[in-house]
Amino acid sequence: MSQSSNFVDYVKICCRSGHGGAGSSHLHRDILTSKGGPDGGDGGRGGHIIVKGSSQLWTLLHLKYRKHIIAENGFPGSSGQKSGRTGIDEILEVPLGTIARNAETGEIIFEITRDGETKILTPGGRGGLGNWHFKTSTKQTPRYSQPGEPGKEEWMVLELKILADVGLVGFPNAGKSTLLSVLSAAKPEIADYAFTTLVPNLGIVSYRDNRSFVMADIPGIIEGASKGKGLGIRFLRHIERNSVLLFMVPADTNRSITEEYEILLNELEQYNPELMQKPRILAVSKSDMLDDELMTEMKRELPAIPTIFISSVAQKGLVELKDMLWKVINEHITPTES
Repeated sequence: MSQSSNFVDYVKICCRSGHGGAGSSHLHRDILTSKGGPDGGDGGRGGHIIVKGSSQLWTLLHLKYRKHIIAENGFPGSSGQKSGRTGIDEILEVPLGTIARNAETGEIIFEITRDGETKILTPGGRGGLGNWHFKTSTKQTPRYSQPGEPGKEEWMVLELKILADVGLVGFPNAGKSTLLSVLSAAKPEIADYAFTTLVPNLGIVSYRDNRSFVMADIPGIIEGASKGKGLGIRFLRHIERNSVLLFMVPADTNRSITEEYEILLNELEQYNPELMQKPRILAVSKSDMLDDELMTEMKRELPAIPTIFISSVAQKGLVELKDMLWKVINEHITPTES
C-alpha cells in the first residue's frame, strides 16, 4: 500500500450511542415481607461514543472502513435498588488536530489537540429511574418506573488538520520535501517533478540543547488552489494549524521571487484571511546555483519579510534557517495556546 493511500484526513461515520436501561418497578418481597415498599433500581446509562487524542496516530485510516460505530445499551435496574450496568462506551482514537463536526449542519462540535484528551461525540441515553424514587407519603407503593432514554443516531465527520510548528508553503517542486528530509529523519518521496508529495509529511527537526520542533511539508499549492483546483483545499486546511509559515521559492523560478511569493500569499488569503496573521519567513531554495553578484541583485527585489537563501543539497544556510524558525516559533507561542 502506498504512502498516499495510508494517509486519510477525512472520514464520515454513523454514530449510534446506547439506549439507557429501564428503571425497575419491583416491590420488595421476602419470606418475612409480603407487602414491602418499592425497591426497583435505576437503569444504566447507554454507552457514549467518545473521541480520544493519541500522539501515536497521524492519520484517520483506521476509521476509514468503520462506517457504523455502535455503543452498547445500558442494562435495566433490578430489585434491591440495584442499578443496571452502564453500557460500554465506544472509544475512537484519533490523531492530534482532529476536528469533529456534524455532517448535516457542518457545525464544529470540538477539536482534539492533546494526547489523552477525551470528548463525547454522541452521548448515550440516560437510564430510567426505578420506582423507589417515586415513593411519597400518599403513594407508598408506586408500581411504575421510568423507561431509559433512547440513544442518538447521527452522522459525524472527523477531519484532521495537521498540528505542526512550521508549515512549508510553496509551489510543487520548490524543494520542500528535500528540505524536510535533510532537516529531519522524515523520508518523504522525492522526485524532480510536480506533485511528488500527495500527502502531508511530518518531520521532527532537532535543534540546539536537545530541543526540537515539528515541520510539515504540505503538498504544493498551484494557482487556483483556494477554489479547489489541483490538490487545492484538501491540503490548504492543514496550513491553518501551523504556527509559522515557511514560504519556499526556488532560485530558478521562471517568475521573480516576489511575484511567486505574492501568488502563494494570495492563495492562502483567498482560502482563509486569518492565515495572514501568522508569522512568515521566506526561504529561497536551490541557491547553491547563485553567485554572490546575482544574490545581491535578487536581494534588492525581495518582499519585506525575513528572508534567507538556502540549499538543502549543499547544506547552505540550514543552521541559520533553524535559528530563525526557532526564534519566531517561540515569539508566537505561549503556554496557554493549544
